[in-house]
Amino acid sequence: MKNPWILVTGASGFIGGALVKRLVERGERVRAFVRAGANLRGLEALPGDRFELAVGDVTVEHTVYRALVGCNQLFHVAGAFEYGPKRGAAMVKDAGLAVRAVLGAARRRGVENIVVTSSAATLGSTEAAEPMDESHAYNLTDPEPYVAAKVEAARVVDELVADGMPIVSVLPSAVFGPGDVKPTPNGASLVHYLSMSPSLSVPTTQGGISVVDVDDVVSGHIRAMEVGSVGSKYILGGENITYTQFFELLADITGLAEPSNPWGPGAAWMLAAAVEFGAKWSGKQPILTRKLVRDYAHRYVWVTSERAEQELDYEHRPARETLARSVRWLLENGYVPDVAAERVRLELRPV
Repeated sequence: MKNPWILVTGASGFIGGALVKRLVERGERVRAFVRAGANLRGLEALPGDRFELAVGDVTVEHTVYRALVGCNQLFHVAGAFEYGPKRGAAMVKDAGLAVRAVLGAARRRGVENIVVTSSAATLGSTEAAEPMDESHAYNLTDPEPYVAAKVEAARVVDELVADGMPIVSVLPSAVFGPGDVKPTPNGASLVHYLSMSPSLSVPTTQGGISVVDVDDVVSGHIRAMEVGSVGSKYILGGENITYTQFFELLADITGLAEPSNPWGPGAAWMLAAAVEFGAKWSGKQPILTRKLVRDYAHRYVWVTSERAEQELDYEHRPARETLARSVRWLLENGYVPDVAAERVRLELRPV
């Protein structure tokens, strides 16, 4: 008898696509739930006997219900990741609707093995360079819509857990690595860096983030499904580094631009305003916004993954390795203009 199917929502996205591929490699039968017209580049060449597509909308319950036929596990990974969206309020509303629709379909199908991808963004940020754990109270007001959407989705999950649904939540920090096809704002920030003139310095502020590799996040998802405690939340973090250290690592890896001395809040806000204006004029998504500067510049999104390490045997690699893997993949897949790519040191050029 064949194994049951595993449904992965958001399968055309960065984490979702990496999760689908890992599960297929493990011999699982995976149904990838994607919206109509999604970019399927990250799902190419997967074996037809263990992989199939299901097209639908995560905010429409009956399309998820149909996709869950024959499934005994559900990874709800879907979620928009963009900054400065044109319809921010809709992004937040849809995040809550998607959780209700996807998990409502799972309840009707009787699926009891469920992992939901949340985010360390739901923890807020801190003034002190001290790691947050899962108990940290969210402390931001009027945040970037992407963050508000994650908070709204987490609120609905908490409500459903209290109502008895068997859900395990995982909270990745800032995810980088190979396979960022779109790319996400994290990947776009690396593309921007790699395209800069090395004679310039990179604007930075005080504060910092936790850099985690997409493959480590995928491993954390799988372990959460296997042994995670129902109702629990697990931070899937990486190495906690300052913004200055982030760009120092990139400069050392690539031989490109060094970070500046940290800018003050006013200068960073003005830069973000200029980036937003430029994105609006070009029609592209900004990689920085004034709300992000207000909530995260001169603040820390450092986390501890101690719970995941103890209960899931979770491990993460150093930030340097993750960033090097990200840079190499972006270069080898043509995300950086040739002229700029030629400036990157020899060992990271395409083979």
